[in-house]
Amino acid sequence: MCRFLAYLGPSIFLDELVCTPRHSLVRQSLRADEAKAVTNGDGFGIGWYGEREHPGIYREVMPAWSDENLLALCGNVRSGLFFAHVRAATGTGIARQNCHPFHYGPYLFMHNGQIGGYGQLRRSLESRLPDHLYAHRKGATDSELLFLMIVNHIERGETIAQAVSQVLHETQAMMQVLRISQPLRFSAALADGKAVHAFRFSSDLHAPTLYLHRHGEQGQVIASEPLEDGHEGWELIPQGTLVHLTAEGWRSEDLG
Repeated sequence: MCRFLAYLGPSIFLDELVCTPRHSLVRQSLRADEAKAVTNGDGFGIGWYGEREHPGIYREVMPAWSDENLLALCGNVRSGLFFAHVRAATGTGIARQNCHPFHYGPYLFMHNGQIGGYGQLRRSLESRLPDHLYAHRKGATDSELLFLMIVNHIERGETIAQAVSQVLHETQAMMQVLRISQPLRFSAALADGKAVHAFRFSSDLHAPTLYLHRHGEQGQVIASEPLEDGHEGWELIPQGTLVHLTAEGWRSEDLG
């Protein structure tokens, strides 16, 4: 399982969360506490919003703990909305195009989980993408495919909550038709440049962990596990929940 974090709030240097904390995401790439895979060394990525509409992206296949460029970037880039992700591959190759976060237009997306029986479903799910989104698909992961399926629904006029819920229902329905017993697990974050939307869902009631934390007076963090020892100040998001982070604060709703 992968580990990730998302931040929304006053502009800060990325290393304040990605590198500096005692249990930072870089440390989690080497030793995670709340994941089946202790080591998340199959690549990493960061995505951040600056002065332009589209986010900046840096992704690499080497382990996060050994990349000096990551440390340099995080120590010099400031942002009020950024993502960071360390990967533990589950069935697809170690390649830059398979590293998170994924981006399309103004959107950033990252995911921890998997589609059970993905090999059986992949072709059918990809056929649901319109040509322009299929052409944008660069990697082979189920995560990128889920993201582009969500974008497709957003482009049809659905809200982010509606789009994610519909994609999860469609995927589960197809899994049932093919009698796939493995679970669909979806711990994820999606940003549009202004807000962060975080999801914790699983078809087998064992969703990957996801926490909400206040950083400073106005900052908000979503993370796979706390960035400090202990859980004080870190609220575990209930399974089946969608959390919206905006400049005004956060609110949650059931992910129907």
